[in-house]
Amino acid sequence: MVKLALIGVGAWGRNLYRTFLDMRNVDFAACCDTDPDGPPQRLNGMPRVELSTDPNAIFNDRSIDAIVIASPAVTHFDLARRAIESGKDVLVEKPMTLDLGDAQRLVDLAEERGRIVMVGHLLEYHPAVEKMKHMLDNNDFGDIYYAYSERTNLGRIRSDENAMWSLAPHDISIILYLLGEEPVEVTAHGAAYIQPGIEDVVFLVMRFPGNRLAQVHVSWLDPHKVRRTTLVGSKKMVVFDDMEPAEKIRVYDRGIELNGTCVGYAESFTLRFGEVTVPALEMREPLRVECEHFLECIVSRTTPRSDGLDGLRVLKVLDAAQRSLASGGMPIRIG
Repeated sequence: MVKLALIGVGAWGRNLYRTFLDMRNVDFAACCDTDPDGPPQRLNGMPRVELSTDPNAIFNDRSIDAIVIASPAVTHFDLARRAIESGKDVLVEKPMTLDLGDAQRLVDLAEERGRIVMVGHLLEYHPAVEKMKHMLDNNDFGDIYYAYSERTNLGRIRSDENAMWSLAPHDISIILYLLGEEPVEVTAHGAAYIQPGIEDVVFLVMRFPGNRLAQVHVSWLDPHKVRRTTLVGSKKMVVFDDMEPAEKIRVYDRGIELNGTCVGYAESFTLRFGEVTVPALEMREPLRVECEHFLECIVSRTTPRSDGLDGLRVLKVLDAAQRSLASGGMPIRIG
């Protein structure tokens, strides 16, 4: 049994609460929310555990093995640091922190104290993304030329972070996980229309080794709810559309091939329009898969897929993109 506590019982915290509460190998010890009027109302109608507005009670409880942090992003670093220092393993929601230096400090502290830090990069545990990763590792798509993702909707507007920090960690983590490497350069353009200084829409471009490109488009000021990632390879192309109820992945046997002999420009290339296939998926709720993985890592003392270093890699991109935004779109190198 893993004795668990949750800090932050907002919209996403309640999802984590329900998921962990449904697991037989979890002893849910306590929930905490710093809003003094928050926990009773937010947990209304749900099975009750001990409620608190003071996280110190959780940090000081030596019987608690791990803490799940689903509070506002601005609080992540301080809460995760205190959790590690109190000897707890930590699952912290994305983004890991809002500061690159703070993220590095968490990684170093966890290594020093022998604690597990896992970041809530939920979509790395999506069966569709896992399937795409398997196909990529099998070279089903050939050389990947570029990738792009769209994450747009009307709302939910935040005031403590811009649309990029709120939405893009999902897509950045997917792309880094699928490609298996970090970008060398990041460029970002965005605009703030609703609140001064808080971008509502951002176009982020990553350049990878081998001249591979990836673009992430995020907006909370858009008429369409879109959750889509596309990879274009030399053999095939693949689209992951999380808004599709059943056919989450479609593989397109399409591309452009260079003919062996060159007679003229028009005859130099052949367009290939092959079949569109829908791979079979064993669908499971990504959040449950992620939570189960966290528990397994606690028990076996193994490194999570989305560990602190994974969170740090995503933060490097976000940090570079924020600096690019501030400079009007200047490319930022990632060392």
